[in-house]
Amino acid sequence: MYFLRSVLHALWMLVTVVPWAIVMLVASLWRKGPAMYWMAARWLGWAVDGARALLGIRVEVQGMENLPTGETSAAVLLVKHQSTFETFLMPTLMPHPLAYVFKRELLRVPFFGWAMSRMDMIHIDRRDGTRAFAKVVAQGRRLLAQGVWVIMFPEGTRIPRGQQGTYKTGGTRLAIATGAPVVPVAVTSAKVWPRKAFVKVPGTVHVSIGPAIPSVGRQAEELMQEVQAWIEAEMRRLDPEAYR
Repeated sequence: MYFLRSVLHALWMLVTVVPWAIVMLVASLWRKGPAMYWMAARWLGWAVDGARALLGIRVEVQGMENLPTGETSAAVLLVKHQSTFETFLMPTLMPHPLAYVFKRELLRVPFFGWAMSRMDMIHIDRRDGTRAFAKVVAQGRRLLAQGVWVIMFPEGTRIPRGQQGTYKTGGTRLAIATGAPVVPVAVTSAKVWPRKAFVKVPGTVHVSIGPAIPSVGRQAEELMQEVQAWIEAEMRRLDPEAYR
């Protein structure tokens, strides 16, 4: 039954992403910036709604009051990464447009990647090394000034449930360079949508948003240690069975 429901959800995403990506590609001829973002967020909402209806995946969120307020407020979101689900989910929760930092290869994915290429995101070639990070800072500073929040996964890749990856300092370096506060986010998505798994199971994904941490005057390593400590402690609180 779980396999069949997972097939239905995959089909739901496929039959909706193709026409919606075409609509976005056409709309990008005259629409730009936030208008394109909210069009994309609508499809992500459909994917999350489909997960609720077809897979039985529910979402519970706490800590929304910790998000910075104001139309042009800045924030760098640093999010625990366990599955694809949080990449779909976060734009449906946040009151500001989000700019993901992602590898350029994703732009080659048919329809999904083509639509992403029309949006104001930060795509990098990791082979560029320091030049790649300079691009992140330059684009991040411009987007943050416009009230677009930058979102990054500090572990760099999806981490299996109950495990901890290596937290890289790119996110805190960006925050310090731009003066934006850091907002840590814990997500227990692997309980229902395991890493690299096709079959999903019913259950609840808990999202916990931590207090914004000022970045001014901080050191990148020390700030990331604080972010890591909060996220990992919160993960153990939200999903204690995974860490026994």
